[in-house]
Order: sequence, then C-alpha cells, then structure tokens
Amino acid sequence: MNYYIFVLIAIVFSFLIGWFLRKQISKKTISSAETRAKNILTKAKVKQQEIFFSAREDSLKFAEKSKKEETKRREELKVLENRLEQRRELFEKKILELDKKQNKISVDLNKIEGAKDKVRELYREAKAKLEKISGLNKQEAKDLLFDSIEKEFKDDLLLRIKKLKQEGGEEIEKQTKQLMVDVMERMDMSHFSERSSSTVLLPSDEMKGRIIGREGRNIKVIEQLTGVEVIVDDTPEAIIISSFNPIRRQLAKLSIEKLILDGRIQPARIESVISQTKKELAKEIKKAGEATVQETGVAGLNAKIIQALGRLKYRTSYGQNVLLHSIEVANLSEMLAIELGANVAIAKKAGLIHDIGKAIDFEIQGTHTELGKDLAEKYNIQEKIITAAMEHHDDHPSTLEGVIVKVADAISSSRPGARRDSYEKYVKRLKELEEIAKVFPGVEKSYAIQAGRELRVFVKSGEIDDLIAGKMAQKISKRIEEELKYPGEIKVTVIRENRITEYAR
Repeated sequence: MNYYIFVLIAIVFSFLIGWFLRKQISKKTISSAETRAKNILTKAKVKQQEIFFSAREDSLKFAEKSKKEETKRREELKVLENRLEQRRELFEKKILELDKKQNKISVDLNKIEGAKDKVRELYREAKAKLEKISGLNKQEAKDLLFDSIEKEFKDDLLLRIKKLKQEGGEEIEKQTKQLMVDVMERMDMSHFSERSSSTVLLPSDEMKGRIIGREGRNIKVIEQLTGVEVIVDDTPEAIIISSFNPIRRQLAKLSIEKLILDGRIQPARIESVISQTKKELAKEIKKAGEATVQETGVAGLNAKIIQALGRLKYRTSYGQNVLLHSIEVANLSEMLAIELGANVAIAKKAGLIHDIGKAIDFEIQGTHTELGKDLAEKYNIQEKIITAAMEHHDDHPSTLEGVIVKVADAISSSRPGARRDSYEKYVKRLKELEEIAKVFPGVEKSYAIQAGRELRVFVKSGEIDDLIAGKMAQKISKRIEEELKYPGEIKVTVIRENRITEYAR
C-alpha cells in the first residue's frame, strides 16, 4: 500500500517539475522573441533614417543640377535672342537697300522706255524717208534685196547647202550604221530558207505502191483529208508533198511517216492516223507559241494570240520562217528601243506580233496587216502596241516604236540568205527603178547598182544646174517611195558633170 502511494507521489511530483520546467522554457522563448523583435524594429528605424537622409541628399543634388541646367539654358536663349536681333537689323538694312535699288530700276526703266519710243519714232521717220526716196514699199524693198543677194551669192549658197547636206547626211548615216551594226552584232540568230514542198523518205520504192493503193484510193484519201498534193514520181525512195498551206503540208508529212512505220495503209487507218496527228499537231502549235513567249520574255498575251504565234512555226515568207523572223524582230526591237530611249515593252511586243496576221492569211481573205490588226483588237491588245506593230509596212509610222519595228523588220528580212527571190522579180525591180528616173527631163541615163540598193542618175549639165539636180534627187526618192515596195533603203545619186576639151596645136 505504501508502495503505490509512493509511486503516486512520485508521478505527481514529476508532473509538477515538468510543468514548472515547461513554463520556464516558455518564458525564456517569449523573452528571446521580444528581444529579437525589438532588435529588428531598431534596425528598421536606423535603416529608415539612412534612406531618408540619402533621399534628402539626392533631392538636394537634383535640385542644384536642375538649377544649373536652367541657368545654362537661359544663357543660350539669351545668345539666340541676340543673334535674332542682329539678323533682324541686317534684314531691315537689306530691305532698305532693295527698296532703293527698285526705285533706281524703275527710274532706269522709264528712261529706257522713253529711249525706245524715240528710236521707234526715228525708225518710222527713216523708213518713210527711204520709201519716199526709193519709191518702194517694205515688201518690194525686201524682195529686191533678196533677189540681189541670191544672184550675188547663188553659187556660194549652193555650195554651202551641198556641204551641209553632205556633212549632215554623212554623220547621220555614220551614226545609223553604227547603231545597226551594234544591234546586229548583239543579235545572232541562224536562218535558213524553207520551201513550199516537203519530202518524205521511204524505206523502199515498193512503199510508193502501198501509199497509192488500189486504183489510187489511199492517196486520194490522204489528199482529201489533208488538202495537199502528194507527188509520186521517179525520185528513188521518196515522195513529195506540195501545198502552200504549211500546216496542211506538215500534217500530211507526219501522217504519212506514221503510216509507213505502222505498215497498215488503208482508208480507215489513214483517217484514224490523220485525226490523231491533227490533235498532236495542235498541241505542238500550242507548245511552240508558249516556248516563243517564254524565250522572248513577253507576258500578258491572250492564249489565242499565243496559239497564232505557234502557227507561224509552219508559215514561211519568201522562204523565211515567220516565227523565227518574229522572234528576231522582237529582240531587235528591244535593243533598238533601249538605244533610242523608246518604250521597250511596247516595241518588243509589237515586234513579236507584227506578222501575226500571216497565221491566218491563207484561210481568210485580206492582207496580213489587216488580219493581224483585227486579231489583236479582238483579243484586247493595247492600241499603242497594235499601232506600232501594224505600221511596219507604212512609209511614215506615226510612233517611234512603229519606226523601230519597221527598221527591225527590214534588218531581219534583208539579211543575206534570209529570204529567196526569183531572178525574174529581181530584174523587173531593177528595170522599174531605172525607168522611174528616166521620165524626168534632162536625164541622160540611169543605172541601178548594188543589187538595187543604189540608183545613179546622170543628167545633162547644159540643161540641169546644181540647184535643180538637188531638187531632182529629192523628187526621184519620193517617187520611188510612192511607187515601189522594197526592203531597207535605196540611195539616189544624181551626177552632173562638165567636160571641157581643148587641143594644143
């Protein structure tokens, strides 16, 4: 019993001791926390005072700096005011000086006007006295003076005019030739003559019979469907396709070549092959037009115009391929436009489409310029481009771009070997050229030389003087332009020669 009491007392005592110790520890902890809080507050107050004093010092410095800057700006403004005042005074002095000069000028002008009036009066008096003395009015005196000058200085005037014309013509010709040479050197395109017939090579002469067919059925079908003439003659291993329509000629050639490779040559198969070849040829024409536009760099053309350009691949003019000719004219027009400061885009596009009418002139009646103009207007090509393109055969194009296209067309078509011409046409052109000069009075003889590029006219020196000879050369040139069609230009030279012969005996 005593043991349990003792244990209970020990437990109570232990509890009291723990409670006491805990209370003491709590007091110490609270005391320590209060001490730390006081220290933090003390430090915060000290920091606050430091910040306050630092801010106060900074504000004083800023105020002092602002005061100095304000003082400096006031000084600068004062200097500017002084300068403005000086300039104002100077400006006022200048105005006073200008006023004085203006007054002086006004006085001088009044004096000059007075002097002019006096001179006019003296001129009228002198003129009246001269008319009274000579008995001539102003126009009669003027005519008399000009007649006397013309008689006295006629030879000198003729020589001077001749020299000026020669020098000006030589300089213009020199510059023109140099420009043409530069352009042609930069433009290098191969050209060849084409004919109005095509040759199809055969593997053997036996193939001729198969192409003709029984009683000529095969060849008749080919000619009816293609619109060409197939000539089977004694030429070994070859037949000739003749037609002035190049597209039909190409269609017949391709179709016959396919039939030869296929080996089945009979009317039904011929119709099938020709129908298929027509579609392929249409695609080839479209491809040729697109390639042309891409090669020349001309954009904005209607699809129908591009297709018409492709048709020119199978069109020739005097043996010259029209598509290659059009590409060449477009490039030449571009170069000339750059050199002459013209509109390059208009000149190049006009050069490309200048012969577009030849794509349909063997199907529709009319000249190729009229057909080309209608075609271009139908597909909304600009009026400036149409004008420049369709004036390439006019004697006097209305625009600079039109002149450029005309010159480029002449350069391309008159290159050696570019076109073929018959001997009869060549001789006829030379005779017509010589006959034009012979109709003028005083002409002794005339000769067309340099392949018709120059006409030399010999006149009778007793009937024709130098002044009339110069006028005759101009008249002959104008008549040639009006009556003849020719590529390039023709030089007209009138020769007047005096020969005096004496004998010493």
